[in-house]
Amino acid sequence: MTQRTPAEFPSALVDLRSDTVTHPTAAMYERMRTAPIGDDGLDGDPSVRALEAHVAARLGKDAGLFVPSCTMANLLAVLAQTQRNEQVVLESSAHMYTSERGAATFTGLFYQGVQGSDGAMDLTRLDDALLSGGHRLKTSLVAMETSHNNAGGAVLPLDHMQAVYAMANKSGIPVHLDGARLFNAAVALGVPAAEITQHADTVSLCLSKGLSAPVGAVLVGSKPVMAKARTLRRMLGGTQRQSGIMAAAGLEGVQTMTDRLIEDHVRARRLSDGINGLAPALTATVPQTNIVQVETAGTGMTNAQWVTALQEAGLLTRPWGRTRLRCVTHRHIDDDDIATAVQAFATVLDAR
Repeated sequence: MTQRTPAEFPSALVDLRSDTVTHPTAAMYERMRTAPIGDDGLDGDPSVRALEAHVAARLGKDAGLFVPSCTMANLLAVLAQTQRNEQVVLESSAHMYTSERGAATFTGLFYQGVQGSDGAMDLTRLDDALLSGGHRLKTSLVAMETSHNNAGGAVLPLDHMQAVYAMANKSGIPVHLDGARLFNAAVALGVPAAEITQHADTVSLCLSKGLSAPVGAVLVGSKPVMAKARTLRRMLGGTQRQSGIMAAAGLEGVQTMTDRLIEDHVRARRLSDGINGLAPALTATVPQTNIVQVETAGTGMTNAQWVTALQEAGLLTRPWGRTRLRCVTHRHIDDDDIATAVQAFATVLDAR
């Protein structure tokens, strides 16, 4: 079978590759069309300022900064709170470690991974990583992630986050939270997002995943740190002009799309249950949020073969390492799509 490019996928395919495939809502398009705008690199854009203020208040911080991506938001949080020849400590499977630490090639920082479980750092190992002096680099930032992408959308327990924050504070070290899917974590815990973000000094939030905005992220924190991050954003080429057109969609997403994320979580659990019904050849993680990882090692097929075969059966998935596939539910996925996805896995399994 020949694997097709995304542009060739028929619209009937169920797309579980990521929640980044979501399209803006009709309300987002309308707010984009009517958004008051200005030059955000000169005197400011009113719609950008409204988004920054709303997200900062919602997450219990003093100020916010709109940026093109959550990767840039995380990078700015690092640059604004560290110096060269220092280190950032974070869980060893965190997205900032596995996918973003290439930034160290120009930041002059070292990223120190700490082993953990379900995305939560082992606190004893963290305590050791925070030690300084002698041959050790100075730790200048600790980072957490929730929900945790590589841990199958796991949500950090609040008591764990509180413990990490307390340990870092005791050593005078700020804490950053990669909250790309922060509202998924808040919905899963049944708490306001600010109850999570109180355990971090800076927080990044992606607008273009489950919230369905077309692009962008917001970084929040104290006014001095955000002022420094704003200067750094310009240096990185992240200052945009009439960016209120995009910010308006992000504001609509934050204001109206967070509560419905529970629907994605419920459907992810149905998908997991359905695939686990095909055990032992296939097994799936039991999700806390909207991410399901499917283990294919026992099927005798490679992940590339699985992706191609599932595509032919009407389902788009994403390889996640050598023996796992990642499936992510989102607002374009309904109950019938979940049934189609489970049937696609069963069809491919039977046709081996």
